Amino acid sequence: MTSSLHNLPTTTTITAEQGGATGFSDLHSDIIETHILTRLDGPTLASTSCSSTTLLHLSSENHLWSRVCHSTWPSTNTPRVSHIISNFPDSGHRAFFSQSFSLPLPENELIQDLESVNLKQDLHAIYMNLLYLFCICTCVLSRKQWIQLNIYRKGICSTASSNTINRMYLPLELISAVDIHYKNDVVFSKVQETETTSSWFQCSPFRIDMIDPKDMISTTIKHPNDDDTCTDLIEDMTLSWILIDPIGRLAINISSLKPVSVQRHWLTGEVHVRFGSILTVDQKRGNVLCEIVVTCGGSEVGEMQVREVSLEVEDMDGSHLNGRESLVILQRVLEGKRGNGANRAEIGRKRYKEFLEMRRERKEKKLKREGALDCLCVTFGISIFVVFWCFLFCLSR
Repeated sequence: MTSSLHNLPTTTTITAEQGGATGFSDLHSDIIETHILTRLDGPTLASTSCSSTTLLHLSSENHLWSRVCHSTWPSTNTPRVSHIISNFPDSGHRAFFSQSFSLPLPENELIQDLESVNLKQDLHAIYMNLLYLFCICTCVLSRKQWIQLNIYRKGICSTASSNTINRMYLPLELISAVDIHYKNDVVFSKVQETETTSSWFQCSPFRIDMIDPKDMISTTIKHPNDDDTCTDLIEDMTLSWILIDPIGRLAINISSLKPVSVQRHWLTGEVHVRFGSILTVDQKRGNVLCEIVVTCGGSEVGEMQVREVSLEVEDMDGSHLNGRESLVILQRVLEGKRGNGANRAEIGRKRYKEFLEMRRERKEKKLKREGALDCLCVTFGISIFVVFWCFLFCLSR
């Protein structure tokens, strides 16, 4: 009995030393970092970093996240974007991946109209200043009341001033990093810079075009012959559109990853592949649709050519927002709440269907209101006509 107990530790030690079963913790950190962590994608690498303190330290290396970003979004490998990402907080590429992989969340609670709230604060500040001047002219307050009124007035004015400054800050430049994949092969990858301070941009309908109208991108995708073959694009094509604020060091992916709809024009044969995100504005305007349209045409050899990749913002009525309005919305999204982007495609399609349903209901209510108003106007006109002729008939008698 004693002999058998004495041999157990010896057997275990010999097995480990002779190359038997080895635990994960026995691996050298260089082996884990070089041969294991480099094979993981972004979500898996993030989950691995939560396993232990050692893996958290090893998974925080910036070169790992740089590789993940470049493999997931090839457009981030350009010098300008790489330089901007290096200035992001918390190890650069890791923070950029966290922001770009996450999903913008719509506000579930009732959102107040921020513009009206800020306007009330500004008006209240003006009222306090006028009251202060009136008290100075009439000298109706005691010294203690003077001090209290002056402190309260300064607090109100500073709050209104800070809100004005916050409203004034908008991104001076937006950088779009766009990547289109088909069956994991890169079809299109480009970075474009958009200047947002000009009056032309702020007053014109918001639109970002990634391809010049004269250019076409050739692909190996077969052009669909009918509507049935268009359904293959829904599962095989993916698109990522990352908007980057280089000064604020913020990024957001506004694409639904997979198409929310694919339509083929019956006459020209062009295929319109739509992606998008539903963004919350406020209580007054509701939601807006940040829509990405990829237009593909056919070539002589029967393969598709990407002719247009554009981004626009539409409200619930189908009207296109201008640059100023869109910039305010995008800034709120960049600074807003984020969710897990693992089910981005399913969530995007669900929100898109809900948005179209809300738009349809809104249109029906608008038509009913207009119809009721038309009936009221017609009834009022007929009544005036009848009264006028009755009046003339009475005068003639």
